[in-house]
Amino acid sequence: MRFDILTLFPELITPLLTSGVTRRAYESGAIEVHLWNPRDHAEGNYRRVDDRPFGGGPGMVMLAEPLLQCLNAIRASRHEEIDAQAPLVLFSPTGALLTHAGVSEWSASPGAILLCGRYEGVDQRFIDHFVDRQISLGDFVLSGGEIAAMALLDAVARLQPGVLNDEGSHRFDSFNPALDGLLDCPHYTRPEVWQGHSVPAPLMSGHHTQIAQWRRQQSLALTAQSRPELLEKARDQGGLTPKDETFLAAMEASKSKPGP
Repeated sequence: MRFDILTLFPELITPLLTSGVTRRAYESGAIEVHLWNPRDHAEGNYRRVDDRPFGGGPGMVMLAEPLLQCLNAIRASRHEEIDAQAPLVLFSPTGALLTHAGVSEWSASPGAILLCGRYEGVDQRFIDHFVDRQISLGDFVLSGGEIAAMALLDAVARLQPGVLNDEGSHRFDSFNPALDGLLDCPHYTRPEVWQGHSVPAPLMSGHHTQIAQWRRQQSLALTAQSRPELLEKARDQGGLTPKDETFLAAMEASKSKPGP
């Protein structure tokens, strides 16, 4: 799997490749990452990569030509056939929201070319003719696409075999199909009592069935409270069992009871 990243600030991304548990994905070669600076492909003494927008207004816009020259260099480096070129992905507010399903798709792909926009954006003509997909992290604006690119890389890297200490741990992350797309349950570690607060009794019971039931119920309760739309999606997809529904109904009933 190979990711090529077009960025004016490659130094922002470099630490990701050598830090934390996900560095194993890059060190092992499971994910190959190449950083490309469009400024290296710009013309003139100042290597200009941006200019004022037509029509006026604040900010600057990334020039199309340095991006195209950089993209051509990447395509040549990848030695790809025309009909098997890696998609060019732009991180943009207009893109599709990145989800666990999307990350899983990318984790099993050959990779992509990631374009990190800056300033007010990228010349629309370059987007129209060369960008294949657009991705958004959510309804907010970043200073550039580098953080979004790192988020995608990190999410993909942790799904690669041999990266996490426990191979199966990511299967029970929030949004994972193993949890029917629900949120993960709370977790506790030593000491058993911290500042007067004890670990929930089921986790100390040593009874695996009881522990599994507690975790499932906590996942249901947390999802119902914080992300009810995920609960409805799981219900629509047949992910909730009759036991789940009984627990949720009892939880709602307890909420509706009048106080003393």
